[in-house]
Amino acid sequence: MQIKVLRNILEANDRISNQLREMFRQKAILVINLMSSPGAGKTSLLEKTLDQLRDEFSMSVIEGDLQTSNDAERIAATGAQVLQINTGGGCHLDSSMIQEAAGKMDLEQTDILFVENVGNLVCPAEFSVGEDYKVTILSVVEGDDKPEKYPLIFAESRVLLLNKTDLLPYVDFDLDKASGFARSINKNIEIFPLSARTGDGLEPWHDWLRKEVHRKKQDR
Repeated sequence: MQIKVLRNILEANDRISNQLREMFRQKAILVINLMSSPGAGKTSLLEKTLDQLRDEFSMSVIEGDLQTSNDAERIAATGAQVLQINTGGGCHLDSSMIQEAAGKMDLEQTDILFVENVGNLVCPAEFSVGEDYKVTILSVVEGDDKPEKYPLIFAESRVLLLNKTDLLPYVDFDLDKASGFARSINKNIEIFPLSARTGDGLEPWHDWLRKEVHRKKQDR
């Protein structure tokens, strides 16, 4: 019974997700579902990306969190359009939440829509929200074995951002080992080591976004 209920939930979610994906395709909006554990640096990364690419693209953000509007306030300070979703205990965003949020936003001029998912390495990976790509952030303070321990989120992700590399001298984290684990699960995953705090390594990530925005507009 529980398996059947979960299947029904996922099927309903996918139906709405497909509707959203078609809407975003028609508007030529690149949609990134940004996932990580709590504290890995999603909001800090977004702040830097929004700040450094503001002259190139119009970007909007849907913020997901259990409680508070703290992250949304930080994003709003960059000048980007942002809408907060508080799940009240839910461990992920789903497509119906994104559908409701998108209906309250002006997305006509948006080039990139970032969905900052709830901090969790398990639930968000199972629920599509109409995104083009899932992107996972793994900070070096979390341990290089996380791709082995939480394989689904890395299997579903197009990009892995290895964040907080400025802390590598102080933690026991092997970049090659973490990358190897991730590629053993997903041979097509693209991996960018970076530090949102210092800005080191951000340009390859930004170049990837530039390429994908161009591709989305060409495929319209």
